[in-house]
Amino acid sequence: MSSQQASQSVQRIASVVLLGSVLGILSGCVSNPFNPQKRTQTAVTSDTEMVADPSPQQQTAKTQSTNQAGRTQIGLQDASSLTRQTSNLHPEVKAVLARNERSNNEEAKSLVVLASPIRAESSDSVNLLVAPVSNDEPPLNQKHNPISLDIVVDSIHDSFPLLEAAYQQIQIANGNQLAAQGAFDTKISASSESNPLGFYETYRHKAGIYQPLTNGGELFGGYRIGRGSYEPWYLERQTNDGGEIAAGLTLPLMRNREIDARRAERWRAEYDQQIALPEIQAQLLLYVRDGSIIYWQWIKAGQKQAIGKRALDLALSRNEQIRRKVEVGDLAPPALDDNQRAIAKRRSKLITLEQELSQYAIKLSMYLRTSQGEIVTPDESQVADFPSPVEVNDIDFKRDIESAISTRPELRTLELKNQKLRIDLAQARNDFLPSLDAQLIGSQDLGEPTSAKRDKSELELQARVIFEMPVQRRKATGKTQAISAKIAQNDAKIRFMRERVRIELRVAHAALKGALARLDQARESKRLAESLALTEGRKLELGETDLLTVALRETMAIEAAESEVDAFFDFYSAKADYEAAMARRHPR
Repeated sequence: MSSQQASQSVQRIASVVLLGSVLGILSGCVSNPFNPQKRTQTAVTSDTEMVADPSPQQQTAKTQSTNQAGRTQIGLQDASSLTRQTSNLHPEVKAVLARNERSNNEEAKSLVVLASPIRAESSDSVNLLVAPVSNDEPPLNQKHNPISLDIVVDSIHDSFPLLEAAYQQIQIANGNQLAAQGAFDTKISASSESNPLGFYETYRHKAGIYQPLTNGGELFGGYRIGRGSYEPWYLERQTNDGGEIAAGLTLPLMRNREIDARRAERWRAEYDQQIALPEIQAQLLLYVRDGSIIYWQWIKAGQKQAIGKRALDLALSRNEQIRRKVEVGDLAPPALDDNQRAIAKRRSKLITLEQELSQYAIKLSMYLRTSQGEIVTPDESQVADFPSPVEVNDIDFKRDIESAISTRPELRTLELKNQKLRIDLAQARNDFLPSLDAQLIGSQDLGEPTSAKRDKSELELQARVIFEMPVQRRKATGKTQAISAKIAQNDAKIRFMRERVRIELRVAHAALKGALARLDQARESKRLAESLALTEGRKLELGETDLLTVALRETMAIEAAESEVDAFFDFYSAKADYEAAMARRHPR
């Protein structure tokens, strides 16, 4: 090869490299303004603010942090994390919307803004608590050590199996999101074709690289070499001795410019990641509420068993007094038989109460576990007293309604699903647009020319415009109709859920007030009944009354004490419902 030819080859190679650089710059300049990686991250400060998406690397870091923590505790999202409006958009998004208006495609393209996933900058914005659980083992197996509701709730957070299963939904969503990112993977290809026998002996080899862009375009490049004797009509397959290098760029100008299948799938996967959190929170609230109810049932059963034991001990202690009175002739023998009957009845009732206590202890063991997940069946000596109830008048009911509407995870889930459906709607309306793609391809052969005409030695540059449009556009029309109906369905569910939250709070608030009023009356009734029973017992010792009257007074006192326990249970059961309606994962 002469020095002049070598110089020309170097110049051509430099021209191809320069062309590739220009294509790379062009691909970067027209990147998608809706790409979550390009948007400025801002913290969520109000219901109307848009927030940025964390990068996949940040998501992976969060996942690893969660796994290393051992246990994940998920808090409840504040009202400010719910994105319901799009009035305060990022400047880049506003600029794109303005361009869309000028191109008479406002509705279809603005849907992309509503559809693109919204996410807070940090885990604090969604109140996601990722922290290792304390190694301090609660005193579950220590007898005579009362078990509080906090211990049960902590056990549910720590090692409840269904909650641990629910946490896996986060990993599922993370895996699906990573799979959706695979649509933007760099792809390489290679092939080799040989035709060693025949009049035309040809040998062709090629390798290429292909990179989808986040703005809907594609960047590609490659190398090929073709040697041998080619048919006259296939001479374009032949290259110079050094082969041919090529690079190109394809950009959508109308359809697939703002949204395409790859970006839509990625955004849907990112929304699934966000939906996983409130779904877990909803399950957590349900498990905490159910565990709290069973805990209070166990406390009620333990308190009633204690009342039954005291009633039996009272009848047993009186039995000796009656026996002595019968022996000295102060009472007739049937009095002793009647007291024996009362003892048998109270002992039978105590057996029933102990059975109920044992059953509720077994049920409670489903929620009461060690940090290793082992079931712990509480002992009857660990039954605590009912705490003093709070005043219902201290509850700011109107404020609680607004707080519940803003923090209930069910509402958050529905709103995120609504945003996810808007991705589908934007993609369906994207299909109304005609496909108009611009393509730029540059190629350069290397080495000694294989043709005397040297027709392959010059730098080649091709520019193409490709147009395609379905005439009926029935696919786009049908998908738009179906997805719009789904959005309407979801909107109706959101309205119903808000009404349901209000009703649940009103019902629980009314139950709290009623239970507290009944508790006050039950306490007074218990005080009076115990006073009458004590007075009647002293009269029996003095011989001023009979055993039937004493038994009647004691029965009334026992029933009053049990009514007080029932009123306590009704109050704290209603309180558990109220806490669940308020979306509080730790009942106060």
